[in-house]
Amino acid sequence: MGLFSFIKDAGEKLFGGDEAKAAAPAAPANAAAPATADASAANAKAAEAIKQYIMSMNLAPSDLGVKFDAATSVVTVSGTAPDQATKEKILLAAGNVRGVERVDDRLSVPRAEPEARFHIVASGDTLSAISKKYYGDANKYNAIFEANKPMLTHPDKIYPGQVLRIPPQG
Repeated sequence: MGLFSFIKDAGEKLFGGDEAKAAAPAAPANAAAPATADASAANAKAAEAIKQYIMSMNLAPSDLGVKFDAATSVVTVSGTAPDQATKEKILLAAGNVRGVERVDDRLSVPRAEPEARFHIVASGDTLSAISKKYYGDANKYNAIFEANKPMLTHPDKIYPGQVLRIPPQG
């Protein structure tokens, strides 16, 4: 469990800036009731979009819970992932969304397994270069690609600010 950081302005665009603005506290204290209702609705809509995104990748456990707070740009995910790799993919799917700065990990797994490392893609990065950095072998890029499916659909389609799983060497 813990907080994972992401680049807020990088990632999948699942909801517009209007939702994030509506959910951010901007109204004076005496007008808080309508603003709070708007913020709650916008947060719920954004959370549902993130949950649907995770579900579209066939990663979601049956008890997946997703909450979003635009005021802090934090997504909270909860539930029981079937294994460590799926847990990490859920965290990445939730975090690699434009407007999300941090993911609060409340997921559990039935059996403890070694955790992967995470890499923030920089401009000019390739999976081969990332593989060389972590494994000492550029030709092991496919291990990183496979570890990030279904978020990645092609080894050449990574972008600056994206966070990738780097699985332990096995």
